[in-house]
Amino acid sequence: MPARVILSSSLHEDLAIALSECSHDKLFVLTDTTTHQLCWPLLSRHVGLRHALPITIGATDTHKTLDTASQVWRALGDGGASRHSCLICLGGGMVTDLGGFTASTFKRGINYVNIPTTLLSMVDASVGGKTGINFNGLKNEVGVFSDPTFVLISTQFLRTLDNANLCSGYAEMLKHGLIADDATWGELLAFDILSPDLPLLQRMVGQSVSVKERIVEEDPYEHGIRKALNLGHTIGHAFESWALRQNQPILHGYAVAFGLVCELYLSAVKCGFPTTKLRATVDYIRSHYGTLPITCDDYPTLLELMTHDKKNMGGVINFTLLGDVGDIRINQTATQSDIEESMDFLREG
Repeated sequence: MPARVILSSSLHEDLAIALSECSHDKLFVLTDTTTHQLCWPLLSRHVGLRHALPITIGATDTHKTLDTASQVWRALGDGGASRHSCLICLGGGMVTDLGGFTASTFKRGINYVNIPTTLLSMVDASVGGKTGINFNGLKNEVGVFSDPTFVLISTQFLRTLDNANLCSGYAEMLKHGLIADDATWGELLAFDILSPDLPLLQRMVGQSVSVKERIVEEDPYEHGIRKALNLGHTIGHAFESWALRQNQPILHGYAVAFGLVCELYLSAVKCGFPTTKLRATVDYIRSHYGTLPITCDDYPTLLELMTHDKKNMGGVINFTLLGDVGDIRINQTATQSDIEESMDFLREG
C-alpha cells in the first residue's frame, strides 16, 4: 500500500490520526542526536507518545551504516518489539532511509511512520518507499522497497534548518521541477530559498511531492519511468561517494545539484536540451551551491563509482536525461569522453 501523505497544518492532530489508524502494541521513536535535541521537543508531549520508547542514533550520513542498523534492531528487540509494533522515524533523509530499512526488515517488517524534519526528506527520502543504508563505500547499496504507513509533512521543522540544509532539499525540488513542467521549474528558480516564505514553501513542497508520487505510483519498482527521479543522481551519487572517501562528506542535495549541472550538459549535447534553460538552471545552482573541488585526476575514480549505479545494465552507465523541461529520456548512455566533458563543464562553467 502506498503511504498516506499528509501536508500537515496541525502536526499533533495529524499524528493522532496516524497513530489511531496504525494499530500497534508498542511504539518506538527513532531520532538522531540532532533531531532528538531540536525536533523531539515539538512532539514529546503528545499524549499518544507518552509510552513510546526512544532510540537515538548518530547524526549525518556517516552513521547510515550496517552497524547503526544493527543498533536499531537491537534496541527494538531489547524493547520488546513484535511484528505488531510501530516505529516513528523523526528526522532527515538518513533517519527515514535507515529507519524505514530497519522497520521493514525487523521480524520481516513492522509498520513505520515518517515525520521528515528536513526539506530533503520531505520532498525525497520520506516519500516513495525506498529505504536503505550505505555499504562498502557506496551510497544506498543495501535496502528494500517498503512504504511507510503515513508520512506527515510540516514545514514548521524547517525553522530548525540552516541555509545549507535548506539548499540541499531544494536541489531535489529543482529536479522535480525539471521533470515536471515549465511553470513549476520557473517558480522554483524565482523562489528565495535563503529567506523562505514558509506557507508558500509548504505549497511548493506539496507540488514537489505530488510529482514524485505520480511517478512512483506508475512505476513503484523502478522498471521504467521512475528512473526519471534519478535525474542528476548517476553523477551526483558518484560525487557523494567520492566525498565520503575523502572524509569530507557533502550534503546529498549538493551532490545532486552538481550532478544536475553535469547531466543537463549531457542533455544539451545528446538530447537537445535548450541551452537557455541549461544556463538559467546552472546559474541558479552556481549562485546557491558553489562548486565541487574535483580535478581531472579524480575522473577515473568518479567513473568507477558511476559503474556501481543500480540503474546500470551490463556495466553500461545509465542516465536519465531531458530533451526539454518535462521531456524525460530514460535509459540514455554517454561515452567516457562525454562524461568527462560534463565534469569539465561543472568545474569551468
